Amino acid sequence: MKITRTDIEGLLIIEPTVFGDDRGYFFESFNLQKWKEQLGEVPDFIQDNESMSHKNVLRGLHFQKPPFAQGKLVRVVKGSVLDVAVDIRKDSPTYGQHFKMVLSEKNKLQLYVPEGFAHGFLTLEDNTIFNYKCTNLYNKESEGGLMWNDKDLNIDWRVLTPILSEKDEVYESFHIFTSPYN
Repeated sequence: MKITRTDIEGLLIIEPTVFGDDRGYFFESFNLQKWKEQLGEVPDFIQDNESMSHKNVLRGLHFQKPPFAQGKLVRVVKGSVLDVAVDIRKDSPTYGQHFKMVLSEKNKLQLYVPEGFAHGFLTLEDNTIFNYKCTNLYNKESEGGLMWNDKDLNIDWRVLTPILSEKDEVYESFHIFTSPYN
């Protein structure tokens, strides 16, 4: 397993070691000891979630407000997504900046998104299965989000009219957003 830091503090790309042969493949999707060896500390994951989405479904940009803030280790089990994390930590030098990458069943890459980020993804294939390991339990009253197509965030999602939930259509713009994170 290889863990790579991104240009935005706290965001980590996890590349598992994949063992394959004519039967298929095997890899460790999480290994506590290897995280400790490479980072010295490990998030305390307490909840796993999974979603299935059709092509061009956009979920996000979501976050949980403190004290129910969540870090997430995300990966694709089947299909592929364009995964996006936006730094919403007010005191961060990268506040308002985003990081994006393709996660897929083929590349098997994972992204660790710590507390203090809004997160979302666009499915690039039908029947995409997305998995999240979370550091806190979901709390409906602590749910927050940003507009997926906010001009100030300037995220190129590669699609003009994604399939959205009702809540994802009405989140606030970044220029009027007051972050709950320092």
